[in-house]
Amino acid sequence: MDDLTDRAAHLAAAHSERPDHGDRPDHGFGPIVVDLTRALAAAHLGDNHLAVTLHHRATTTDAWHRLPAEHRAAHLVDLTRAHLDLGDHHAAGRALLTADRIAPAEVRLRPVAHTMLTAVLRAGPTPADLTRLAATIGLTVAP
Repeated sequence: MDDLTDRAAHLAAAHSERPDHGDRPDHGFGPIVVDLTRALAAAHLGDNHLAVTLHHRATTTDAWHRLPAEHRAAHLVDLTRAHLDLGDHHAAGRALLTADRIAPAEVRLRPVAHTMLTAVLRAGPTPADLTRLAATIGLTVAP
């Protein structure tokens, strides 16, 4: 995984240096995409602390805001599992709410988002806006 993402980072850096490219939303590839991929790969490999650290580093850049809304929201939904695995269901809930504000369809239509929302609701007390989101999309959570 490290070798492949390092190669992708090299390609992304070279690609973004071209004046007709860069971290623009119209082509979907650049250093920010590699950074987000590293975060999700770390989560899939079980290194959730690294995943969240890489996520925070990537999402505080201007390049994050230039990504398509759907890409940002999908990443937040996918990172929810890392927060849950770390026992931080509040951060998981915030990720889902932020994703819903950015691109509602990513949360309201994706089955994985429904699964994550159900897991967050079962993890403990949740804010009213998260419960409202669940009701809006028709999720019922049995105790």
